Amino acid sequence: MNIQLTGRHLDITPAIREYVTGKFGKIKRHFDNVIDVNVILSVEKLKQKAEATVHISGKDVFVECDDENLYAAIDALVDRLDRQVIKHKEKISSHRNTESGKHAAVE
Repeated sequence: MNIQLTGRHLDITPAIREYVTGKFGKIKRHFDNVIDVNVILSVEKLKQKAEATVHISGKDVFVECDDENLYAAIDALVDRLDRQVIKHKEKISSHRNTESGKHAAVE
C-alpha cells in the first residue's frame, strides 16, 4: 500500500505522517487489495480538513472530513473510509458467493 501525503498550507511533520500511516494500517487489516492512498491535509482559518482517495481493485473511494482539530479530522476520515472499504469488500464477496455470479432471486 502506497501512501502519498500532501499538505496544503500545512507542513507535514514526522508526527503527523506517522499518525496517518498508523491509522491507515486499520484499513489495510480489513481489506488487502488497497493499492494507493492519496491523503491531502489542509488548513483554512479555523477549519482543518482531511481528504483521501483510495484506489482499491475495481474502485476509487473518495472521502473528505473537516474538524477544528486535525487529528480528529483524520480519525473521522479513517472511520468513514473504513466503512466504505468494508462495504465494497462485502459487495465483492456477495457477488462471488452466489451461483454463477448472479444475484439470487428474491421470493
